[in-house]
Amino acid sequence: MNVESVLRMNPGHEPNSYARNSTHQRNVLFKTMPIVKERVSALYRKAIFPKYFALADLGCASGPNSLLAISWIIEAISGLCSQTGRSLPEVLVFLNDLPGNDFKTVLSSLPSFYENLKEKNRVEINCYVSAMPGSFYGRLFPSRSLHFVHSSYSVHWLSQVPELPEQNKGSIYMASTSPSSVFQAYIKQFQKDFTNLLSSRAEEIVPGGEMVLILIGRSIPDPTSKDCCLLFWWLSRSLVEMADQGLVEAADIDSFNLPFYTPYKHEVRDVVEEEGSFTINHLETFVVNWDPFCHEDDESYVFDKLKSGRNVADCIRSVTEPILRSHFGEGLMMDDLFERHARLVGEHLSVEKTKHFNIAVSMTRK
Repeated sequence: MNVESVLRMNPGHEPNSYARNSTHQRNVLFKTMPIVKERVSALYRKAIFPKYFALADLGCASGPNSLLAISWIIEAISGLCSQTGRSLPEVLVFLNDLPGNDFKTVLSSLPSFYENLKEKNRVEINCYVSAMPGSFYGRLFPSRSLHFVHSSYSVHWLSQVPELPEQNKGSIYMASTSPSSVFQAYIKQFQKDFTNLLSSRAEEIVPGGEMVLILIGRSIPDPTSKDCCLLFWWLSRSLVEMADQGLVEAADIDSFNLPFYTPYKHEVRDVVEEEGSFTINHLETFVVNWDPFCHEDDESYVFDKLKSGRNVADCIRSVTEPILRSHFGEGLMMDDLFERHARLVGEHLSVEKTKHFNIAVSMTRK
């Protein structure tokens, strides 16, 4: 599988699109934006971008979340300049994702983005946004051209499916039933990819520049933990159900594995320290409900397993449908698959309110 050619979110604004089903990722942005703004402030104190400020968002996808994050960063810069009487720098923004990404949907919203910037900041901001297609596991930008790099919910996607020495039968990702060699292959691929990401950005970020990465991880070292395996376990079970009914070939399930890895926080730290180009400022962890619309602190909230299962299934479908189609073919009945997925997830959530374990790491280029 050529991951670069098939890994993308569902495009457009249709009911199953990523733009319509990325509330979970938006919730994560709200959780982590204080970290991002603090690192923007750190950059400002160093005064290394007096005339222009160049930032990149890695894995921008096709929905509104990327430009939302960019607007918050620019608002932070505007606020700091207003407080100190400095002139606003020109802002260069690069939206990055793989070439198959639906950049059109993102870029079509730029007029309203510019208008909102002007309205919120009450000042004209010279901001220039462009798309930068390509894999962030290699070079993308000129040397020492960036001041700030942001990425939310992208780095857990790998550059390729790990080379597995044994077949991962009955599962499309790491599972408690997987051979130990499967786990070893996944962590090896993550270490290689994450090292390449760091070394590439080290060439592109100015000394003293900042990078903030947010990704799904796991809370304990054991890679068989539910933090890691449970996310796609129910999708695997849905496919196996269909195989049992002759709707999918079992061999196709056994030969398919997702290019995805949820690291333990020390695995992230170890790679950063070994690669050596960045100093970690903060490495924080937090949890967010699987169901992005589940607000347990709201006294009026009433759990509905069917609705909750559908909320999760819609999110997973929006990020996996293209890669599933590339392997299983157009004959795979997606509506059927994700109806089953929603049912299984809803039943699970009625027993356990599962949460995503997330890692946020902020770094400074040495």
